[in-house]
Amino acid sequence: MSRTSSTTRARLIQAALELFTVQGVTETTTRQIAELAQVNEVTLFRHFGNKQGLLLAVIEDSGVFTRLGESLRAQVDQTTTFEQALINYGRDRLQVLKQMPELLRSVVGESGKYTVEHRQALGEGVTQANLDFADYLTTVIQRDRLVLRLSAGKLARLVNVMLFGYLVIELTSEFHQLWQSQEEFLQSLLELILHGAFADTELHRREEAEEEPGSGDTGETVRPPVTNSSPNAPSPVISSETVADLPASLVHDILQQAKKSGLRDYAIAYVLFGAGLRIEEIIALERSHQISDTHRHLLQVTQGNVRQVPVNQWIMGKRYGSYTRNPLNQWLKSRKDDRSPLFVNEALERMSVAELRVAWRNFTSELETPSPSIEQARQTWCVELLMRGMNVEDLSILSGLDVKELEPYVRRAREKTALYRAIRLDQKP
Repeated sequence: MSRTSSTTRARLIQAALELFTVQGVTETTTRQIAELAQVNEVTLFRHFGNKQGLLLAVIEDSGVFTRLGESLRAQVDQTTTFEQALINYGRDRLQVLKQMPELLRSVVGESGKYTVEHRQALGEGVTQANLDFADYLTTVIQRDRLVLRLSAGKLARLVNVMLFGYLVIELTSEFHQLWQSQEEFLQSLLELILHGAFADTELHRREEAEEEPGSGDTGETVRPPVTNSSPNAPSPVISSETVADLPASLVHDILQQAKKSGLRDYAIAYVLFGAGLRIEEIIALERSHQISDTHRHLLQVTQGNVRQVPVNQWIMGKRYGSYTRNPLNQWLKSRKDDRSPLFVNEALERMSVAELRVAWRNFTSELETPSPSIEQARQTWCVELLMRGMNVEDLSILSGLDVKELEPYVRRAREKTALYRAIRLDQKP
């Protein structure tokens, strides 16, 4: 595009913005825009096709949809909490949109006159804004180590819809008596999200590291454990700062994703959540290390603390087959080889720790929440058994952890039990 052409286009956009803002899109004619820009009306049509095409260019140039990603990336470091990040985003978006009230009124009022191409262009702009906001939310969520019930993408779309809806009401109606001020609306929106996406933030998210919680069925915030980045590193020792059990809904989602990935991955996820073994123990298993009949399904652990561990058919309130027909049995029946390892790779060699971690990442990468670590499966199993009534001495035998090491799990189970009891009490008249 030549300098002259570029300058002409910029003058037309600026003229249109001035007229749209003062008198609205409906009352503004292409002739008025051309005259203010000091060009021929034909030039306007050559650049934009018609008034709606020019309107799209005005919106794009205004930064309502464009340059949002750059702006949000710069804002991340200016916030320290999720709440602050959300409020800042809401204020900024409303401020940008409020600078052109007549333009927005006209956009809403004239939407029925747009061509399919122009409606598509507007839709693409909205989609890009949602994607940029979702990236911003993801960065904040990962920074604060949170787990949401909703994906960042869904939350971004919901927030943007509510912000735009609020602004439409504010610009097109009077005396609605819905909110006393913009700040009251934003605070109400924040409360809705905190109690809907995170459940009760004040109960379930602790600011101090020594009180980091896990996540139960009620959607508590979780701070995943910090794990060694090396794929061959041994599982870390669990302390009170790193117990982060997963909510039932997420566990079931992981198992479903593993099922889609294939019989082997489904069996791996089943053993992780059904038997609570460390990954080093899983890869050491042989076919001969399992005992399965109509009354039980056991695995003989030979690596580390030698013991027998039952494979639970009930996982977080949902049954996965039976003792004789479950994901692990189905995987073994599907194999045509005679290799002895319980889990093998594509070359029919025993899986390594690194390969097991890769398999986990593959079937958790599609989740709509930040991917949990593989160590959280074992933590979830421990906490679930304690909550289902197992005493700490028996769990010590099954898990291979001593009673002292299980203290953080006991504390976590008590936290969840107390929470559930409080919720049930509140539901009684």
